[in-house]
Amino acid sequence: MKDQSPALLTYLEERGISLQSLIDSALEMYVPHPGIETVQKATELLREEFLDILQDVNISTLIVAAFHAQEEAQNGRIPGLTIERFMGKPGLVADELIGIAIATYIGGSRGMFEFVRFDQAKPGILRELPPLTNDAIGALVAGASSNVYTKALKDTGPTV
Repeated sequence: MKDQSPALLTYLEERGISLQSLIDSALEMYVPHPGIETVQKATELLREEFLDILQDVNISTLIVAAFHAQEEAQNGRIPGLTIERFMGKPGLVADELIGIAIATYIGGSRGMFEFVRFDQAKPGILRELPPLTNDAIGALVAGASSNVYTKALKDTGPTV
């Protein structure tokens, strides 16, 4: 099972989002850290973390919900939500709420903090995605990044 690609990864790939694009997005925000001193190490740890997270059915459900909501909004099928409001300002907060749920589920408060950073910077693939899905995928990347840094810090022991 460990060698098998997570079904959510296949779903994302069908929508133009590869594992490498997720890793690259996280690496745009990379900062050397105890236990993750090199980009190579960060890449390795991020790959492992994404493959783990992408197996979680709760993450799958939230990501798929964001993609469906995106499609419904773009096609004018969300009651009361005009295309102009969907694409303009003030826009929705539902996209942020989906992102918050994903980031918090994956990485707790640290994941939420990372989500804010990623949401503001929109690194990598996040710049290419529309409103609802960029927050869902941004939260996925932020949660994975947060977990990688947290685990690396725990593995290096206490700092003085």
